[in-house]
Amino acid sequence: MNTLPKSERIKGKAPVSALLSKGRWGVVGGMKYCYLVRGGDDPVSPNRVLVSVPKRFFKRAVKRNLLKRRMREAYRTHKDMLPQFGMDLMLVYNNTELMDSAVVANDVAGVLKRISDERQL
Repeated sequence: MNTLPKSERIKGKAPVSALLSKGRWGVVGGMKYCYLVRGGDDPVSPNRVLVSVPKRFFKRAVKRNLLKRRMREAYRTHKDMLPQFGMDLMLVYNNTELMDSAVVANDVAGVLKRISDERQL
């Protein structure tokens, strides 16, 4: 399957506000990230992701959507770097230049590696 299923996307106001208020933040390359380990939810629920490209960096929706597709695809291909269950992750594109798919994939892989290293400490 070459798409990110809906069960692995963060939807709704409550999960997003919980992630923003209780999550841990960091920066890797041209990406900011925030993650939160869900404690009270079902332990077999998959990791969920939220992808954002701010309008202040790219005014045209075409470029924002292109970058979001690239970030989701990079997450989908590298998501096995994270522990399997119970984590919410937000990826925010934090660069004014339109990066190539390989660079975006490298940054997403760096974010996932840093999160998995922090979780093992």
